[in-house]
Amino acid sequence: MKTARKTTGARHEQRMKPARQDSYHDELKHTDPATCTRCRATYLRGRWTWESAPADAERTLCPACQRIEDDFPAGYVTIKGAFLAEHRDEIINLVMARAEHARQKHPLQRIIGMQDVSRGVLVTTTDAHLARGIGVALRDAFKGELDLAFSKDENLVRATWSR
Repeated sequence: MKTARKTTGARHEQRMKPARQDSYHDELKHTDPATCTRCRATYLRGRWTWESAPADAERTLCPACQRIEDDFPAGYVTIKGAFLAEHRDEIINLVMARAEHARQKHPLQRIIGMQDVSRGVLVTTTDAHLARGIGVALRDAFKGELDLAFSKDENLVRATWSR
């Protein structure tokens, strides 16, 4: 990890700029239009949307479905602390709501999985921006401490929220 940022509530987030091309987001490999055979997202005019696909659209897997199939996350959110034990349902509901909101606007931003780990919960995502967004939403809603680590070489974000 190249860059780490610790935040406690102030708006000092770092903007993420991909340092190298991400093979999962290489839009040149898709014919325009294309549609995902799994989730039905459509690649139109250079971006993935939830618009209906034209009848002649190429059939393919979108980058998010490909990441899910490969189990190759672009984001990790670790949630830990005593507050989690006391407010688990509220926290998980916030994570799911934030992910659903992102998915509606950005079809490639989805949760891959959520699992219990020692002293917390680990959420994996198909997109680095979603992982960061979930971490920021947790901090904004429940306060606590948010650590963000960006790996420019891997197009990866690790967010750790605790309280």
